[in-house]
Amino acid sequence: MRISGMKKRESNSVINILYCGDRNIEDGLIISVLSLLRNVTEELNIMVMTLSYERILPVTTETVQYLDRLVKEKNPANRVSLINATEQFLKQVPTANMETRFTPCCMLRLYADQIPGMPERVLYLDNDVVCRRDFSDFYHQEMADEELAGVLDYYGSWFFRRNLFRRDYLNSGVLLLNMKRIRKTGLFARCRSLCETKKMFMPDQSALNKLAEHKKICRRRYNDQRRLHEDTVLQHFSTTFRFFPRVRTLTVKPWEVERVHSVLKLHEYDDLLAEYISVKAGMQNAAKETDCPAV
Repeated sequence: MRISGMKKRESNSVINILYCGDRNIEDGLIISVLSLLRNVTEELNIMVMTLSYERILPVTTETVQYLDRLVKEKNPANRVSLINATEQFLKQVPTANMETRFTPCCMLRLYADQIPGMPERVLYLDNDVVCRRDFSDFYHQEMADEELAGVLDYYGSWFFRRNLFRRDYLNSGVLLLNMKRIRKTGLFARCRSLCETKKMFMPDQSALNKLAEHKKICRRRYNDQRRLHEDTVLQHFSTTFRFFPRVRTLTVKPWEVERVHSVLKLHEYDDLLAEYISVKAGMQNAAKETDCPAV
């Protein structure tokens, strides 16, 4: 484990992005994808892993198809695809953590090694991550033996660590995955087994931090969890703590546009959020037209 060194951007390469979740991620997915289009010049291969299980509704085909058409407007080689991982999930349900506050979809990324055709290098993003700048140096960094690269969890790295004298607990909202190495070491397979048998706080994140032997710690700007900084590349709208006038948690997501303005006092993404509102309206209109009976 070491602080990452970056290498020069590769030309004519593909950036593989992975999102995971159910239908509830769709608003964040739209914003995050739009933010990628604004900042990434390389070809984008965006994969959305979803699940249909009991009361969990999968991300809709219509949403993914709409986004696929949208990203192709910038570059015809761009694409957005939907991966239904229900079959893989049912073969190894994370039984011990099914009743926690974290939905099964939070653990869905741990099945990525079982998806046929999954690229060898993938950048996993939570749906509440907004891209602010080009991150090619982060994506193309050297990863030989490392299974994953990420940023220290802002809070958890102080309390959950394997090494008493070194912070090493990563936030799982932005993870660069070396899938070839992960398959070789069986990291995800071991994480799934742990989630199946042991109840944990933040199950997938805990399992990854507990079992990953080879990981890189990258700079804060590639997963800014607390607040926006001048050098922020990827901003993660995760839950934070506030201490005045009383200790409390604060959660504001990027699709909560009014709260982004009123609570966070943040206007950095006004153009992006206006585009999101327009795109969502277009998707809703397209859905209405599809539902209209033939004349």
